[in-house]
Amino acid sequence: MSITGILLAAVIVGATGCIIGFFLCFSAEKFKVEVDPREEAVLSVLPGNNCGGCGYAGCSGLAAAIAKGEAPVNQCPVGGAPVASQISEIMGVAAEEGIRKVAFVMCNGTCENAKQLYDYTGVEDCKAMAFVPGGGPKACSYGCMGFGSCVKACPFDAIHIVDGVALVDKEACKACGKCIATCPNHLIELIPYDFGHAVRCHNNDKGKDVMQVCKVGCIGCHKCEKVCEFDAVHVDGFFAYIDQDKCTSCGKCAEACPRHIIL
Repeated sequence: MSITGILLAAVIVGATGCIIGFFLCFSAEKFKVEVDPREEAVLSVLPGNNCGGCGYAGCSGLAAAIAKGEAPVNQCPVGGAPVASQISEIMGVAAEEGIRKVAFVMCNGTCENAKQLYDYTGVEDCKAMAFVPGGGPKACSYGCMGFGSCVKACPFDAIHIVDGVALVDKEACKACGKCIATCPNHLIELIPYDFGHAVRCHNNDKGKDVMQVCKVGCIGCHKCEKVCEFDAVHVDGFFAYIDQDKCTSCGKCAEACPRHIIL
């Protein structure tokens, strides 16, 4: 190949690159999306965990929603009050005082308390238990399976399997909700950090059937409901549930419970 041909090819390639670069620059300027500077400022103070606990697709989604006024400044459960305070300064609004919440597992079916139907050896995943006889080795089909799907889902190392049951570390929990979404038996809920009392059972079978599968399961006897003076305890179906907004931590329900299942 001659020198002339090489130079001509180089010129053509260079010219093509320049033309493409020009159109790219023109398109970037023409179709650029203006970003609210407040959105970038809010994003910079968010934790960056992208846990989704706020209900948005990551921290960037929440930042955009806050900047548009579609979400409150205290929407981030991980950042809590300190982050809400910083965001309120950026947005120029007052931050409402939020209630810190933590995950709570409604089961106390430990290895000692819950009856075991058989010894299980296999994949340790709670959702996989849907394909296992009886829904798992524990006789109670409503309780914690103890295979740690919630543990794997938690990005903050705030939940662990202790004696066959998931247990939440209140201090480490950020209320992101990932464990709630993961639990196939829907045993986990968010309650106030400084909650008074809560029922560690979610078995909706009749009392007689519960007693056959668990030593401490709620039997729906209504004793806790009858002694509560604040209408905070109700038996829904065959298990008791405590309304945290009404509970005054008087402790009468826990004292009356014959199964000692109220924490």
